[in-house]
Amino acid sequence: MTLVHELDNEGHSLHLLSFDYGQRHARELAYARKCAERLGVTYDEIDLSSIGKLLKGSALTDGTVLVAKGHYAYDTMSATVVPNRNTIMLAVAYGIAVSEGSAAVAIGIHSGDHLLYPDCRPEFIEAFEQMEKTATEQDIQLLVPFLHLSKSEIVTIGENLGVPFQDTWSCYEGGDVHCGLCGTCIERREAFELAGIRDPTVYASTGEPG
Repeated sequence: MTLVHELDNEGHSLHLLSFDYGQRHARELAYARKCAERLGVTYDEIDLSSIGKLLKGSALTDGTVLVAKGHYAYDTMSATVVPNRNTIMLAVAYGIAVSEGSAAVAIGIHSGDHLLYPDCRPEFIEAFEQMEKTATEQDIQLLVPFLHLSKSEIVTIGENLGVPFQDTWSCYEGGDVHCGLCGTCIERREAFELAGIRDPTVYASTGEPG
């Protein structure tokens, strides 16, 4: 959400893409749509649910795998890895960018993603952008302005841009409110705390998992 607001603030003409890949936290899609409506920009939701059903073994797409509780530093958080997720989504985005004559594709990955997710690391971004130049024979940039930033730094940027954080979603459980115990909820709480900014999020639990 912060990335969208930053690009909009910079005057870019935006086409927002969200992906339904069968994630249990599909509530994030409604918030993405609301963001597009708020900013008055083009929005499309891409149905990749048939692919998501085949990406087994991840707590985000496989109902037989429980969402781990605890910090991203915990070994159990490897269960949240969806194989090739960003690779698949970015490839779709690049295809659309070519067809629309877009100058760039942007993604909001940040430094906190590097530990667990291979397709969030700087070497992946460099290799993927070069691959797309070869695949499309076009020089479409891959914008990753938060690649080396922490989530608390992103919260600060978002606060300065007026991002309505109450209209954003992080929780992997996808319940009525944020669970407060999964890795992304814990990281969300920490980001606001470190940034010194009030967290408007409602959590079902604010304690550490036992």
